[in-house]
Amino acid sequence: MDETTFMQKLMHAEIMSDMANRREYWRGYIRGLQRAYYGETFGTDADHELWQSLADRADPQNQDRGRGYLDGLAGR
Repeated sequence: MDETTFMQKLMHAEIMSDMANRREYWRGYIRGLQRAYYGETFGTDADHELWQSLADRADPQNQDRGRGYLDGLAGR
């Protein structure tokens, strides 16, 4: 992902995270997007594994964070 695409997606996600609907999804998305752009220098491997695992949790907020993280990581 190039810098322009990263910045566009980040700005969109920040705007969306200010809205009440799916706020946790967008927070996770931003984190995943940053990991996708900066690579392994962003966060630790343990952080990365934790964020990925949130999508499988029973708690809906954690699920949203995890799904957002995975989508951001994929650059969707």
